[in-house]
Amino acid sequence: MPETLTPAQAWRALRDGNQRFVDGTTSHPNQDAARRDELVYAQNPFCVIFGCSDSRLAAEIIFDLGLGDAFVVRSAGQVIDEAVLGSLEYAIDPLGVPLIVILGHDSCGAVAATVGAYETGKMPTGFVRDLVERIMPSVITAQRNGVTDVNTTVVEHVKQTGKRLLETSQVIAAAVNEGRTAVLGVCYRLKEGKAELVSGFGDV
Repeated sequence: MPETLTPAQAWRALRDGNQRFVDGTTSHPNQDAARRDELVYAQNPFCVIFGCSDSRLAAEIIFDLGLGDAFVVRSAGQVIDEAVLGSLEYAIDPLGVPLIVILGHDSCGAVAATVGAYETGKMPTGFVRDLVERIMPSVITAQRNGVTDVNTTVVEHVKQTGKRLLETSQVIAAAVNEGRTAVLGVCYRLKEGKAELVSGFGDV
C-alpha cells in the first residue's frame, strides 16, 4: 500500500478488508514487531474511522487493519462534540488523512434510546441525556420521512452526522472541497459483518 492514498483508494482498501472479514479470510496486516518499530516516531494512517463506541463495532477488526492504518475516534451513537471535532481535524491537518468514515451499526442502543425518548417524551437522566439531545435531530428527520424503526433511523443518523460534520468544521469542509479528503457514511450489519456505504461527500 502506497504511503499516500487518494480518498477512492482509501475506501477501496477498507472495502476489501471488510470483505475479507465477511468471508473469514482476514490477513491481519501490519501487526508484527517490524510494524511496531516502524511507527515509533511517526504515524501515517490512511483513514479516519469515527464510529459508535459499541463493543461489537471494533473498527480495526471489521476492516482487517493493523497498527498505524486507521485513526479511530469513537463515541456512543457516533455523536459529535468538541473533542470529536478536534480529533477529526487533527487527522486532517497535520496528519493529512484522505478519508473520514462515519460508522454506524444496526441495533444501536444510543439511537434506540433517542427513538424511545421521541416517542414517550421522557428524556434519560445524567449525561446520557446529552447523547440523546445530540442524536434527536436525526430522529426527528427520520420520523418526518416516515421512518420509525431503529435500524433505518441509524442510517438517517449516519447521513445527518456527515452533513453536520461538514457544516460544523471549516477544516474538514475545506479538505473535502479541495479534494484532499472525503467523508463517507457507512452502516455495519452485526450479523453479517458487512459494512455498507450509505452516504458520501467528496470524490470516491
